[in-house]
Amino acid sequence: MPFPGKRNRIKLGLAVVAAVVIAVGAGIGSADASTRKHWWGGGRHPQPPASASPAASRTTGAPSPAASATPTTPAPTSPRPTATGTPTKSGTWAPPPANAGFDYQIGGAYSPPAGVGVVSRDHDASPAAGLYNICYVNAFQAQTEANAWWKSNHPDLLLHDAQGNLVVDKDWNEILLDFSTADKRAALTAIVGGWMDGCAGKGFKGVEPDNLDSWTRSGGRLTKAQAIAYAQSLVAHGHGKGLAVAQKNTADLDTASVRQIGFDFAVAEECADYDECQNYTASYGGNVIVIEYSQSQFTKACGAYGSTLSIVLRDVDVTTPGSGSYVFKSC
Repeated sequence: MPFPGKRNRIKLGLAVVAAVVIAVGAGIGSADASTRKHWWGGGRHPQPPASASPAASRTTGAPSPAASATPTTPAPTSPRPTATGTPTKSGTWAPPPANAGFDYQIGGAYSPPAGVGVVSRDHDASPAAGLYNICYVNAFQAQTEANAWWKSNHPDLLLHDAQGNLVVDKDWNEILLDFSTADKRAALTAIVGGWMDGCAGKGFKGVEPDNLDSWTRSGGRLTKAQAIAYAQSLVAHGHGKGLAVAQKNTADLDTASVRQIGFDFAVAEECADYDECQNYTASYGGNVIVIEYSQSQFTKACGAYGSTLSIVLRDVDVTTPGSGSYVFKSC
């Protein structure tokens, strides 16, 4: 749960530690990352969910039943953005300012460090006063702690295999959502759109829908075209609420698909580590936020893009100050 869409890839040393933690059965995990799999097979968080306590998890609980009653997706009230994420003329939403100081707080909200102008927080948190706030939602998979809610309220929107078994992202114990048909995409947009509505109501200016690349973990039951169609619906809903919408990871999404979906900016985890930052700048120019989890890759990112992109170094658990493992640097 806390974490972004590009499934982090943790180094071997952390892998050993995390494996031990998993064996002990500790709580739920924290950061998330890309289209490539981590050493444990990939996941939205920088480390396996069993490595942190439930309190550290970005998603703090099951969605409220009210979310399922959210009206169907409204039409966007602003022009379709260009590939760089900037509206073609004045509209009701705008991406975060390029090259602004950024802090990734999906593991817990706290007073932003000096110089930070953009913050990303979980949709259950409140935005930071006076800053550009991005709201995290898990849009393509069910948060682990919300599995029971989905099973009870929307079992038809969970992906099943030919034998009727639920299809699960085993690295994070997250059930894949089924966006294979237009009707199911509309129903999911109503639910996830309800969370977006809450973000907009609190004062968030942007949203990052996680796990765009879940189709790659579906065993062929979901397709890229279906993911793009669902993402389009989410973007339209977000724009209708005045929210800019981010592409979360998925570095291999081409510019034509970006234009088709209508994303406004990108949130990319470890793009320097995997030499993917150029994939995002090709579509979004300077409207790219980069999170790195090692000093060496942070240094690499700053050397190549420090004057143009928002770049931050965070600890893989994206903890809060005072935790002992908290790390924050920007360039």
